[in-house]
Amino acid sequence: MDWISGIQKAVDYVEDHITEELDYSEIAGQAYSSGFHFQRIFSILCGYTLGDYIRMRRLTLAGSELAATNAKILDIAVKYGYDTQESFSRAFTRFHGVSPSQARSGAGIKAFSRLYVKLTLDGGHMTDYRIVTQEAFPIVCKRIKKPSRKELTNADIAGFWQQCGKDGTIPALCRYLPEENIFGQCIVGASFGKDAGDDKYPYAIGVCYNGEPVSEKDFTIVEIPAHTYAVFPCAGKMPEAFQRLYHRVSSEFFPASEYRPCGGTDFEAYPSPDIDDPGYTCEIWIAVEKK
Repeated sequence: MDWISGIQKAVDYVEDHITEELDYSEIAGQAYSSGFHFQRIFSILCGYTLGDYIRMRRLTLAGSELAATNAKILDIAVKYGYDTQESFSRAFTRFHGVSPSQARSGAGIKAFSRLYVKLTLDGGHMTDYRIVTQEAFPIVCKRIKKPSRKELTNADIAGFWQQCGKDGTIPALCRYLPEENIFGQCIVGASFGKDAGDDKYPYAIGVCYNGEPVSEKDFTIVEIPAHTYAVFPCAGKMPEAFQRLYHRVSSEFFPASEYRPCGGTDFEAYPSPDIDDPGYTCEIWIAVEKK
């Protein structure tokens, strides 16, 4: 399954279950992807987050019901995922520019249309990559404490990196780095697939593990299964360069390549924290299989 058809299948699942409590890992599973990785790609390709899409679609449908039915405002609020009429009214007013009672009285409201993904002619860019076949290996890491069934944004990940940079996590991890490993001396961000515990916490910061006893209580050792990886070098100021590369890989490389993402654990390998350097370099490792 490529990213285009995968996103469409995930969107169809969202629309079919729009009035239910949505599990973000289940949505990602429709595209055979890990939870955070799918949310990241969705955001890069669509220009808004998966959570934003769900909220805007729910508020659109709620507005239509207010205008067309006599259902109680509280009943509509609960139907579309709001615990109270007050929280629904605040969200509704921010989105539509009018209150629910004004919408019921005939005031104009807004509509955010259902997403249909189309493949458009694009490309003409060179994308450097290499294919690496890697045996199983362990990493030692600290997981973000946010379950994969919930929305996980880029702001959550950025905050997690900042926290780990301030609280001593990163230098502590570096003590477990083997002299030789597939990522060199890089710290990695791991977007776990279902083969490495995506049902728990989908993202972690870690390093390849040298086997020394781990004394930190909030560190875990995760065995990464054997995979083939497509590895893409990224250069430029972050996060702009990172987002541009992910967009190109998702919209151009995979549709034209003999490979596709396989839902395994993906990595970003960072050699240093100096991400504001316009010449910064890092790598994206995506677990793949042949189509």
